[in-house]
Amino acid sequence: MVAGKLDFGAMADFPGALNGVAHEASGRHSLFITVLSGSVLGSGNGIVVPKDSPAQSLADLRGQVISVPFASTAHGMLLRAVAAQGWDPERDVTIIAQPPEVAGSALQANKVAAHAGFVPFAELFESKGFARKIYDGSQAKAPTFHGALVEEDFARRYPELVVAYLRATLEANRLLAEQPEKYSELIEKVTGVDAGVAYLYHGPLGLQTRDLTWKPEYRQAVATAIDTLKLLKKADRGLNTQTFIDDHYLRAAFKAQGLDYDSALANYAPTPLKANDASTGKPLTDTRSLAQLWVKGEATVRNYANPQQALAQARQLQAEGKALRAAYVQAEGSGIKLLAQQAWFVQGQGGALHAFLLKDQASAWAQANGGDVKDYTAVSGAALAVR
Repeated sequence: MVAGKLDFGAMADFPGALNGVAHEASGRHSLFITVLSGSVLGSGNGIVVPKDSPAQSLADLRGQVISVPFASTAHGMLLRAVAAQGWDPERDVTIIAQPPEVAGSALQANKVAAHAGFVPFAELFESKGFARKIYDGSQAKAPTFHGALVEEDFARRYPELVVAYLRATLEANRLLAEQPEKYSELIEKVTGVDAGVAYLYHGPLGLQTRDLTWKPEYRQAVATAIDTLKLLKKADRGLNTQTFIDDHYLRAAFKAQGLDYDSALANYAPTPLKANDASTGKPLTDTRSLAQLWVKGEATVRNYANPQQALAQARQLQAEGKALRAAYVQAEGSGIKLLAQQAWFVQGQGGALHAFLLKDQASAWAQANGGDVKDYTAVSGAALAVR
């Protein structure tokens, strides 16, 4: 974009901020015109370790080597997470630059203790079976998003094209919300990202929302990115976010689509789920303990009121010779969606299951409420290998 080869670009908050700074340095300007996908909680960024690593949380990585794509949104998350531990990032851990495509091999070869990745690599590595997520970006309380930018000169000359692009994005999001499995399949076909991981992000109650509005948390994320890039010496100047972030094209697109921008701006709800329980046929009205199974060969995901129902069904599917494409559970407390095979569970009275991202979280809940901490294999009776 700085070289004038592109009019539009889509990137995360950190690269987007760097885009704006680089344009300013060249005497030109770009505009951050929309959010495309994000989480005000910070989900999307994550830290993973090799699947057989003894580490169960970030606290176990002191003195270890952690890789991360430098100057990325994941780098910002990692620095916040390290600071929250009270560690010195120069002495208590060794942080090295490594892109995701290299980090995957490094994790499998145990050449790094952990990798801090951005969307969707923490979950993608999990789904491929060679890594475990031990930290979710929501723990750092650092909002994260991907968005779109446009050259300011182009936007001023062709505002109708900028609005048309945004209207097309709104229409694409409507289609995705109506048929998340179908379009997760398309994402896999086009990008190579597993459909099960795409659904984890963009399906109902997913890790991120397809919310285009400039919520205050996302505006702050851009400002934080600029400050962090200066700290990392990747940028030598600030940036006026009041002029860099421009939502008037987006507001025009909402109006043209018959949508209320201000109502969307005030809405923080995840993508809703309107479905019936696959076991009982009754409408699902409480999704706090939701569990889901995507059976290989089936076009849509099966929904269950709780993990115990879903895993009982998984055992039945195994007996029928069927395989799972993916299994999901909602984490207790945080509510973030997890890949079930990587979750920790507390099995309480009557066999009720409560899902958690971290073993420490499960142990603390069990100590306070009673129950036994188990992994996916234990609670499913080694029922089904997700593949």
